[in-house]
Amino acid sequence: MSGKTVKIGVVLSGCGVYDGAEIHESVLTLLAISRHGAEAVCYAPNIPQHHVINHLTGVETGETRNVLVESARIARGSIHDLAQFDVAEVDALVFPGGFGAAKNLSSFAFEGAGCTVNPQVAAAINAMVAAGKPVGALCIAPAVLAKVLGGVELTIGQDAGTAAALEALGARHKKSLQGEVVVDREKRIVTTPCYMLESTVAQIADGADNAIRTILELVG
Repeated sequence: MSGKTVKIGVVLSGCGVYDGAEIHESVLTLLAISRHGAEAVCYAPNIPQHHVINHLTGVETGETRNVLVESARIARGSIHDLAQFDVAEVDALVFPGGFGAAKNLSSFAFEGAGCTVNPQVAAAINAMVAAGKPVGALCIAPAVLAKVLGGVELTIGQDAGTAAALEALGARHKKSLQGEVVVDREKRIVTTPCYMLESTVAQIADGADNAIRTILELVG
């Protein structure tokens, strides 16, 4: 990719760990992309959030919010409707974690292995894999890849119950620790556990940086 700025799509799922994209993971992914000399291109589906959680109390508020509008908070307004996604415009794609990946991008939080995935999300993932372009996922977001791709090697850390659900989807789960990445070189998938493990913000930064660095190595 010499002489060309690598573009990495970042698919957000709202704003806030309990009902959207995990903010630390999202921002630290954007930081890693910038520090490695690449350019982030943010996307989110233009759909209602499953629900809205008061992050102070953990209680549902009864409000209605939009995933694209909330994701724009993290992207500082520079974000695209995922319906406009064009695989030719990015060199890689990455999904930060947070419950939004399991509630808005998919229904994994509620239905486990029987979940569905938003059609635009599934189309973007399938298009990337068909084009031989890397896809990364942090925290719980590998569950989305497991549902879409089936037989893929990935990690969500150490949680046995979640790992079993991913394996029920056909994935091959590999245990990992803070900051570690698991790479499926055949499908060009990069995953790291982040807050699926008890982690400090510094460890989240390590995981995001290692994932982005590995993705860029796959881009070549």
